Amino acid sequence: MKNQTYRMTMLFDFYGELLTERQKEFFDLYYNEDLSLAEIAENAGISRQGVRDVIVRAETAMQEVEDKTGIIKRFEAQRPHMDAIEAAAAEVKTINFRRYEDPRVTELTDLIAKEISILKE
Repeated sequence: MKNQTYRMTMLFDFYGELLTERQKEFFDLYYNEDLSLAEIAENAGISRQGVRDVIVRAETAMQEVEDKTGIIKRFEAQRPHMDAIEAAAAEVKTINFRRYEDPRVTELTDLIAKEISILKE
């Protein structure tokens, strides 16, 4: 994956619901809100090391699930294929518009684009 923050936010997007409320809160503050460990610790009334321990446990738990399931790895592998399908459908739609004006082809390319959009969410 691209970098540590990207990897962690992907893990959180896919597996965040498996964490405790405290793990979710600290993880979100650290990675998404960009608060430092010291800032989180001060707000939570615990030590900086305590915050770090919670975040590391959350990271480890999510990474273990990913290692077992490989869902993110498969998602990332599918992304370029979905982009290619989306581009091909757009090209077919353009060719149809310029040459044939077949409403069924337009309908089908719109459906393909819609379905790919849903898969990308």
